[in-house]
Amino acid sequence: MNDTPVFVPLAARHDPGCSPEQAARAFHDVLASRRSVRQFSDRPVSQQTIEWIVRAATTAPSGANRQPWRFVCVQDPALKRAIRAAAEEEERSFYASRAGQRWLTDLAPLGTDANKEFLEVAPWLIVVFKLMRNDDGGAVYYPAESVGLAAGLLLAAVHHAGLVALTHTPSPMAFLSTLLHRPEHERPFLLIPVGHPAADAQVPQAALSRKPLDEVLVIDRGAAAD
Repeated sequence: MNDTPVFVPLAARHDPGCSPEQAARAFHDVLASRRSVRQFSDRPVSQQTIEWIVRAATTAPSGANRQPWRFVCVQDPALKRAIRAAAEEEERSFYASRAGQRWLTDLAPLGTDANKEFLEVAPWLIVVFKLMRNDDGGAVYYPAESVGLAAGLLLAAVHHAGLVALTHTPSPMAFLSTLLHRPEHERPFLLIPVGHPAADAQVPQAALSRKPLDEVLVIDRGAAAD
């Protein structure tokens, strides 16, 4: 086996046609209109659209380029119904006993509850799995970080396509492995309904706020500041 790395020229980069600052601001303005949506239309979305969204997600970096992700895309109504039933069972337990009062207080402004109708209405469910090892048994590195990066790109691709999504995290999520017949080395990571918003879709006002930049950004100039 030859372990000598092979390098190729950097491919032509995306040219935004403007300065990096202008491009970064424009991209922010696009993503700033993204919303987590719980009210979906049943309007169809093509399989080709979903495939391109997943392709975009797979451009994410990953530890040692092991790409420890699997995207299981569900369109079948009966399977979506089964996923909803199982998710709601876990959610009822969560709201009734597993969530502490502080957690419930934090969730209250968002108006969430154990009803997950969107899991049936949305035309697609994308279930993101984290691989604990590769299919050939090989090791993976930083799987949670790698899959988190891919999921972020997936959400950006959904928004860029003019669609909406929700990152749903019922806990525990083992039922997804069972219903989708996934092998032991795949662990459910996110359940993401994808589609068009309902004509009368609303989002909680509390979800619109973002921390100001000075709370999340630190510019460390090091010795230059002395």
